[in-house]
Amino acid sequence: MKHLRLLILSIFLSITVFANFALAQETLRLATTTSTYETGLLDYIFPQFEKKHDVKIHIISVGTGKAMKLGENGDVDVILVHARAAEDKFVTDGFGVNRRDVMYNDFVILGPQEDPAKITGLNDAKKALKLIYNNKQMFISRGDDSGTHKKERYLWSKTGITPGPSQYLETGQGMSATLRVADEKNAYVMLDRATYLFNKDKIRIKKLVEGDKDLFNPYGIIPVSPYKYKHAKYELAMALTAWITSPKCQEMIKNYKKGGHQLYHPNAK
Repeated sequence: MKHLRLLILSIFLSITVFANFALAQETLRLATTTSTYETGLLDYIFPQFEKKHDVKIHIISVGTGKAMKLGENGDVDVILVHARAAEDKFVTDGFGVNRRDVMYNDFVILGPQEDPAKITGLNDAKKALKLIYNNKQMFISRGDDSGTHKKERYLWSKTGITPGPSQYLETGQGMSATLRVADEKNAYVMLDRATYLFNKDKIRIKKLVEGDKDLFNPYGIIPVSPYKYKHAKYELAMALTAWITSPKCQEMIKNYKKGGHQLYHPNAK
């Protein structure tokens, strides 16, 4: 009986110590795009930082628009997003400070193997969208104010076309989920190259359009302003910014590949 009591006490003390340790560990709240999370990049580059700083990064994976809204509300400490004009406004409006370039890739347009819109090989995204519309083909959009959706709306606006519901379906979901919908419907879709490479072996639709300078897709990291939100963990957010833009982490980003293909290109200055 004595041994049993000692065993129970030992287990209780172990649980208490573990619980106290868990409570002592700081949490840094990061809002980021679905692409960086779904492609596994963050699980690859964050553990070293978490171990060094004894911190847990709580990742909230949403579209860029929602990530910025979380930052504007002071609900996170730092954001990692991809919509440069909106990022600059986020800083100008006083919600973020010290934005830094992190990496880039580009967008591509996918579509059915038979390509009824005849866009294969084009390096002009606007022309491709016009052909998709003129040939009465279905285009699948995230429709969620993400960086991808912002870029897509910009391209559609340059065509002067506003596609109707019979040819334009908004999923309101992340990039991988939207890609699956496009694949199921054998439709056209625009997405970032990393998500495409990460999923290319699981889908039937194929890459048809790439290489347009308008499809450039840069990512930036922005700590939430400590002047606007006193509770924001600015020092930790800046430490994360320093890590993700450091030569070591930039090399990790460069070496992160899927099927031998590089998903992101580091460009921290």
